[in-house]
Amino acid sequence: MKKYLFVALIFSALSCGRGGEVMEVEATVPATDTVYEYGIPVSNFEMTEGEIKKSEFFTNLMTNLGASLDEANMLVKESEGIFDLKKIKVGNRYKAYYTTGEDPELAYLIYFSDRKTYVTFNLYDTINVSVTQLETTVKRRVSETTISSSLWDDIKRSGASPLLALRLSDIYAWSIDFFALRKGDRFRVLYDEIYVDGQFYDIGEVYAADFTHMGKSYKAYHYTLDTASGYWSEIGENLKKAFLKAPLSFTRISSRFTYARRHPVLRIVRPHTGVDYAAPKGTPVMSIGDGVVIQKGYAGGGGNTVKIKHNTMYTSAYLHLSGYGPGVSKGARVRQGQIIGYVGSTGISTGPHLDFRVWKNGSPVDPLKMDSPPAKKIGAKEMPAFTQYMQKVHIETDSLMASYAVDSLIGKLIKR
Repeated sequence: MKKYLFVALIFSALSCGRGGEVMEVEATVPATDTVYEYGIPVSNFEMTEGEIKKSEFFTNLMTNLGASLDEANMLVKESEGIFDLKKIKVGNRYKAYYTTGEDPELAYLIYFSDRKTYVTFNLYDTINVSVTQLETTVKRRVSETTISSSLWDDIKRSGASPLLALRLSDIYAWSIDFFALRKGDRFRVLYDEIYVDGQFYDIGEVYAADFTHMGKSYKAYHYTLDTASGYWSEIGENLKKAFLKAPLSFTRISSRFTYARRHPVLRIVRPHTGVDYAAPKGTPVMSIGDGVVIQKGYAGGGGNTVKIKHNTMYTSAYLHLSGYGPGVSKGARVRQGQIIGYVGSTGISTGPHLDFRVWKNGSPVDPLKMDSPPAKKIGAKEMPAFTQYMQKVHIETDSLMASYAVDSLIGKLIKR
C-alpha cells in the first residue's frame, strides 16, 4: 500500500516595495517501503506459490500460471546454457509474482532448484533467465550430549541438529550398536554446520568425536591417509573393519548370487541371494567379521543356521551347517575368524556345502561383489603427523568449549 508524506514548505521573500510576502507551497513525496526478495520488488506484486506436479512440464506450468505459449517458448530458449529445464523436479517449490490491477499478468517465476539455488524466469521488463546461488557460510562448533532417552531426541534437546545422529551412526557403525545405547552414554563431537542464506542447511565435516558407551571410550578422528579419507582411533586403527573374503576354505563355488536359479532339489526357478561353497562335511566355517549372533538353530530349508549382525549396516548368515562352533549362542558376541559352525547338508540340500548370505541395510547383496571397507592402519611413519593432527583437534575443541562457557556466563549475568 503506497503512502504519501505531505510536507509544507514555507518560503519567505522580502518585497522591494511595501512589505514582505509569504508563499506557502505544498509538495507530496512518496515514502519508500518497497520490499525486495530474489532481486525483485516483491511488495509491488501479488504472489502465489505451489509445487511442481507429476507430469507437469515447464511450458504447461507457465501457461497454467498465465504466460502465453510464445512467452513460455522464449523462456525455454533463454534457458539454454543457463539452466536445464529437464532438471525441474516434482515436488520442488515455486513462487509466481503477478502485476497488480484489473488485469494481472505473470511477471516473475521463482523456481527453487534446491535449498541453495533458485532460478528466476523474468517476463516483466524483459525475457531472461538467471540462476542464483544463496550465500553459504560454515560454522565450526562442538556438541556435547548425554543419552537419557534416545540419540536423536537427546541431540535435538541439546540444540544441535538431529542430522548429527545419522553422521555419528555412520562413523561408529563398526564399533557401537546405536540400537543398544544406554542411559548415561555420552559423546563430544567437533564438526561444521552449513548455513544457507542464514538458515541451517546441513551437517558438514565431522572432524573428531569421543563416544562413551557402556563405560568405554570410542574416539574417532577424520584423517586422510594415502588419499583415502576415513576415521581412525587414537592408536591409528581404521574404525571400518574389513570382512574376510570367504568364511571358509572351500573346494569350489557351486552356485552364485542370482535371482533366477533353478533350485537343484525343488526344480523350480527362484532367487538364490547367496553363494554356495562346496566343501567336505565338517569343514570349519568362520564369521567374516566381529558381531553378535542374532539367530542360531534349525531354519527349515536352510537347515542349521547361524545369523550374525555385524553393525547397523551388515548382517551375514551361514546355512546347512552340520553343527555349531563352541560358545555360539543367540546373543553371543563373536570375533572375526571365529569358528561358528561346520559345513553340512542339513535342510533342503543335495550335498555338503555352505550357503553364505549377506544383507546390507536389510537388502541382500552378492558376497562376491561386496564392498568390504579398507582396514589399513596408520603406520609408524605416518603416526607423528596423525598425532599432531589429534593435538590440533583437541586444542580447537577445548577452545570452543571455553568460548561457550564464557558466553553462557555472560548470558546469565545479563539476565540478572
